[in-house]
Amino acid sequence: MDTVSTAKVFGGTQGVYRHKSSTTNCDMTFSLFLPPQAEHGPVPVLWYLSGLTCTHQNVMDKGEYRRLAAELGIAVLCPDTSPRGDNVPDDKDNWQFGQGAGFYLNATQAPFSQHYQMARYIEEELPALIAQSFALDMSRQSITGHSMGGHGAITIALRNPERFKSVSAFAPIAQPSTAGWSKPAFEKYLGSNPADWRAYDATSLIEDGYRIKDLLVDQGTADSFLDDGLRPWLLEAACKQANIPLTLNMREGYDHSYYFISTFMDEHLRWHADRLKNA
Repeated sequence: MDTVSTAKVFGGTQGVYRHKSSTTNCDMTFSLFLPPQAEHGPVPVLWYLSGLTCTHQNVMDKGEYRRLAAELGIAVLCPDTSPRGDNVPDDKDNWQFGQGAGFYLNATQAPFSQHYQMARYIEEELPALIAQSFALDMSRQSITGHSMGGHGAITIALRNPERFKSVSAFAPIAQPSTAGWSKPAFEKYLGSNPADWRAYDATSLIEDGYRIKDLLVDQGTADSFLDDGLRPWLLEAACKQANIPLTLNMREGYDHSYYFISTFMDEHLRWHADRLKNA
């Protein structure tokens, strides 16, 4: 693993790191904020999964999480959204597929299956790497994300309920297997059988019996993707049927941008801090 950059901020360290991934068969970059408490021992970690077209950089520059994370003593880990590189298959004219749009799944279809293994990367390889490299308490992990990353956060938490002590999301894609901007990507990555898509669909996973303790979701009412892509009411109905406590905040006038995310970032950090403290 190589250190790309480090900077002191709010008494902690914001770092960017690069490593060769055996899971995605390319170099992967991630950012990690370590609060000042990490100088004295392992700290809990909050994973943040970004959305379509993003890298680790977007939330690092615009998410406004470090001040409160430093106060709460929580590390914030931000992986990339997909494999990258000249040898990684891509569709440069399609922002909803390919590099920048890994959808946090394990592709089964050639040629994408060789690189697009983002679920395994998040669930297996990256946690093993950071556990041996940084002062992190891996018994206390939480996860959140935005849009495609919100979809990723919820599905990964549903598949790993013992690992993550809490889960939240900003404007998640509630049912990507039927949404207009994600269904075509699912078919390219996973094949034409919708039954194979259910493992990466939050609503379907809940219908199939997967459970989490509770869930926080924030969604802007002025989000241009609300009706076709996000559809939080589908997630709300699934949670109600499964008796999963869901706090769904419909934020009047907010859009899909980092202005929205940064406005409510503190509430999400405190949500996770409460659950990590009691873990």
